[in-house]
Amino acid sequence: MTRRGLGAGLLTGLAAPAIAQSQSASAWPDRPVRLIVPFGAGGAIDTLSRTVAQRFSEFANGQSLVVENRSGAGGTVAGGFVAREKPDGYTLMMADVGSNAIGKLLNPGLAYDPATAFTPIIHLVNLPGVVIAHPSVTVKDLPDLIAQAKARPGAFTYSSAGIGNGSHLFMALLLRQAGVEMVHVPYRSGAEMVTALVRGDAQFGFPTVSSALQMIRGGQAKAIAVSTAEETPALPGIPPVARTIPGFNLAVWHGIMAPAEMEPALASRINTVFARVAALPEVQEAVFRAQAGRMVGGSPKDFADHIAREIARWEPLIREGGFKVE
Repeated sequence: MTRRGLGAGLLTGLAAPAIAQSQSASAWPDRPVRLIVPFGAGGAIDTLSRTVAQRFSEFANGQSLVVENRSGAGGTVAGGFVAREKPDGYTLMMADVGSNAIGKLLNPGLAYDPATAFTPIIHLVNLPGVVIAHPSVTVKDLPDLIAQAKARPGAFTYSSAGIGNGSHLFMALLLRQAGVEMVHVPYRSGAEMVTALVRGDAQFGFPTVSSALQMIRGGQAKAIAVSTAEETPALPGIPPVARTIPGFNLAVWHGIMAPAEMEPALASRINTVFARVAALPEVQEAVFRAQAGRMVGGSPKDFADHIAREIARWEPLIREGGFKVE
């Protein structure tokens, strides 16, 4: 199959049928379903997955959703594993920008191409990010951070949850737009990157609000600015980056992916199950309370279109920055 941007590859098998689903699709699942998480336990994506798994069986014939962590290589270890599985609905993935959108840009030698290796199912959630600093860093706000970084090019470090992870891309974009430089120190999960910053192994980070909230409230890290266009209720009084860099408006996104070439009726059935879980007020409240996140939803095509926009957003930054995962 040739790659034509996101093209037909991502859309293979996605159009929801106008007629009733096939009998085999409507019977899904008849055994437990695996949800592969591309990062280690304790981070935002792992927490989201387990929140969804708690209510999955209510809409899935009583079958469980078993969360399985497969971390490494910016999420592409998990991506490669899922890409090789059958598109029968029993191995799914909690999608991440690295493993399911830009992995080939980061590693041209990657054994799978995210543009053709998966069937997008549903865009589940957007999570705000927050610029944080170690308490020892004498930074008052984002303009002060930028001023200090300009005065001392390369003197500061920032941690991330891996090359190509949202925490890496968000900070890289901020630094590029601000015209400053820092040294990047990648880790394997959001929990590890925040812990590294708390230890003082890095001065700055741009994790999800959920990954950093406990540390911020405990005084072990200080919040500088949030990634979304407006303030988040989880961090009242912390301004958006956009007040300093106009137009800056980002969120970490996650959703459900399946292996490529899934039957449209089955993709639609899985979409419906996860949409029902996501619509539960208890799930929405849990995600907002624990992660400051917003449930999204939508059709498989909506998710495919979102991923296409993300590739268009991040490709220039990745190429110009020379970011690579070997």
